[in-house]
Amino acid sequence: MDGDLDQILITPQAISQRLDALALEMSAVLPGENLVLMPVLTGGLVFAADLMRRLPNRLTVACVNASSYAGARTHSSGNVRLTGLETARAAVRGKHVLLVDDILDTGLTLSALQGALAASGALSIRTCVLLRKDRPQASAFPVDFCAFDIPDAFVVGYGLDFNGLYRNLPCIATLTPQAIASGMADTKEQEKPA
Repeated sequence: MDGDLDQILITPQAISQRLDALALEMSAVLPGENLVLMPVLTGGLVFAADLMRRLPNRLTVACVNASSYAGARTHSSGNVRLTGLETARAAVRGKHVLLVDDILDTGLTLSALQGALAASGALSIRTCVLLRKDRPQASAFPVDFCAFDIPDAFVVGYGLDFNGLYRNLPCIATLTPQAIASGMADTKEQEKPA
């Protein structure tokens, strides 16, 4: 798997140090009670797990699944699919919500989730992203907390995937052109009718 990596953008050590600082920043402004930490699955799972262990706030966890990527795509399709909303809506009623997502590139996912949760009676909704891409849409979308700003590149690791792979990398990296081409070829082969 290491041979598939082109460039490591953020090391495991840098991630750990930033999460320590981010948790301190967040705990100073998040409510001490009635807080629901809501990871956006599946990409936000690793980040949310490491972050919540650093937060001293009393909190519960409720997950929601949102996707605007499909298969081997490296850019958002523009359509956001939300699943698990009924459980999430019940969990946030009368609570403060911290939405935790992996990456901000268009703001579509967070916007869709904020709208759905606000209509469910959440007292407040704050957003936190691991990565914010250097794209006009990402810069224009306000988030409360951001761990890292990155170039507009397709990245994997620390929860982010390409065709379901690389989520378990402890760093955030780009893939070689060969790894991307191979992954796209695998996807096309799987999509062929039998």
